Amino acid sequence: MALLRRRRNESTDETTSIAGEGDLFGDLAPAGEEKPPSDPSETGETEASEKTETAEKEAAAQGEERPGDEAHDRSEPPSGESVGAEDAAPADPEEVAGEAEAEEEPQSAPQKVQRRGRRRKIKVAIVKDGERQNGNGHTRKPVSQAFVPPISPPPNAEGVGEEHTPPMPSVDARGPSRIERLATWIHELVKPYRPYRMILPNDPAGITINELILLDMKEIRGIAEYLGVKHDDLVAFRKQELIYEILKQYTHRGGNIYAYGALEILPDGYGFLRSPQNNFLNGTDDIYLSPSQIRLFNLKTGDTVFGQIRLPNKEGERYFAMLRVESINFTDPSVAQQRIPFENLIPVYPNERLDLETRDGNISTRMINLFCPIGKGQRGLIVSPPRTGKTILLQQIANAITENHPEVYLIVLLIDERPEEVTDMQRNVEAEVISSTFDEQAKNHVQVAEMVLEKAKRLVEHGHDVVILLDSITRLARAYNQTVPTSGKILSGGVDSNALHRPKRFFGAARNIENGGSLTIVATALIDTGSRMDEVIFEEFKGTGNMEVHLDRRLADRRLFPAINIKKSGTRKEELLLAPMELQRIWILRKFLNPLDDVEIIEFLIDKMSKTKNNEVFLNSMNTPLVPNEGM
Repeated sequence: MALLRRRRNESTDETTSIAGEGDLFGDLAPAGEEKPPSDPSETGETEASEKTETAEKEAAAQGEERPGDEAHDRSEPPSGESVGAEDAAPADPEEVAGEAEAEEEPQSAPQKVQRRGRRRKIKVAIVKDGERQNGNGHTRKPVSQAFVPPISPPPNAEGVGEEHTPPMPSVDARGPSRIERLATWIHELVKPYRPYRMILPNDPAGITINELILLDMKEIRGIAEYLGVKHDDLVAFRKQELIYEILKQYTHRGGNIYAYGALEILPDGYGFLRSPQNNFLNGTDDIYLSPSQIRLFNLKTGDTVFGQIRLPNKEGERYFAMLRVESINFTDPSVAQQRIPFENLIPVYPNERLDLETRDGNISTRMINLFCPIGKGQRGLIVSPPRTGKTILLQQIANAITENHPEVYLIVLLIDERPEEVTDMQRNVEAEVISSTFDEQAKNHVQVAEMVLEKAKRLVEHGHDVVILLDSITRLARAYNQTVPTSGKILSGGVDSNALHRPKRFFGAARNIENGGSLTIVATALIDTGSRMDEVIFEEFKGTGNMEVHLDRRLADRRLFPAINIKKSGTRKEELLLAPMELQRIWILRKFLNPLDDVEIIEFLIDKMSKTKNNEVFLNSMNTPLVPNEGM
């Protein structure tokens, strides 16, 4: 480079003298042959390389600095080696377009030789990765950022490798193996946060928007850095904006992106997939489904749709759009076209029990298993005064179902609850936790509950067993009372006469389907709150369920848990759920416990059941006399 600057600054006479005494290309022509043209664009790549070597030799002979030492050292990499970012991103993108270059401004021969060598070098760097980018045989124009900074994989990620992940070669270089490794990496990262029974087709060969939403900000920034998002954007962008940039860079590398959610069809005929991570409320990450797709697959509101999506790429588009539907309600899309509507399915009494006994021998679920068993399709109420342990009891029921019945799709619906209870439920229960906390509007409570109910109905239509644990139906009825149009007829406690119809429809949807799936709803109802409205709501639901568990405040005040009132608790048609021998022994036990006080009953049961590891051993011990405070 010093030679180039010096030759530009020399006068015309000096330049003529140098050219006359010994031209840079003079030694290249053998005797009797014509010298090559001074314009290197008219020569081949071999001649240009030879001219470069001659120019360097002459410069060394004159005692001057060799032109372009650094450029010469990396003019052409050995086979199998990559080129630095400075070489792969030229100032003019047209330099890599083809073999024949446009005519350039006249300049000195050494400088043009160096530029020609750089063209050849760039071509090798981009094409050497294995295949050309365009089908017409020309290489793609490079974009502004050529390289992606590396990032270490998670410590125990399968398929990513134990060593440090090497950087991606360039933005334009597409590598399916690296795309698959990134998808595997994200699947491994999201496993601790993955929603319960998030049934995907064996972790698709791509990333899912729902998985990215579950990650924290640190992990999102790491993935964005891995994919080449600028450092300034990493700091300034919010989580949603970073997720969009990740998806944009990922699709640019040839990767596929997926999403799933519950479908909500709007009056205009099109629909959106509402994300469970957003509690089925409207959000910027909703997926658009066209009316033609809805008609093709006979989709309904509440259908759980999984498929490949695309980014908004047209002017005026604001949402992601569905490209290809992979599954509907975890089954093949063709099944949805032949399903029977939920209202036409035949309901029967529950005849299959949900076993709530766990390996740790939890006494609460063991008592429910004996005295008020829950079957598939049960419609149960947990009647509870404040601070009697209803939320803990729901957690124990949920964990027992997930342990003993992996085929059941479990949804925990928290309406008008405290945010810390939502977090506690998410961390302690392997279920799909959907919530609308007390600081949300009543219309959000209603929308969330309606979407959960419609989703459960669609799953039942496809033959799945679904369990909804609702906390609480009293607060849901309060939300409906605030949102329904006023009828002018006000019941006792300020309840509108039309307000309880929709919560009754929610609770009444629980049923066991003949030769099909089932929908089980276990809801909590509040009493003794000092509100007349709560009493009216409970009385309206009192006779609608076929299973009730009553919690006693006196037992909770004595710190006797579970605070279950055995005398008031029970299940209709329990003979369909219990074995004959088990049913006979439970009836004998009830007759024995009936004369006792509620406190004595629960103390007796806790004492005897804690000495046995399961209910079978407990019932077999009834061969001895049943006397309180004595051996059984």
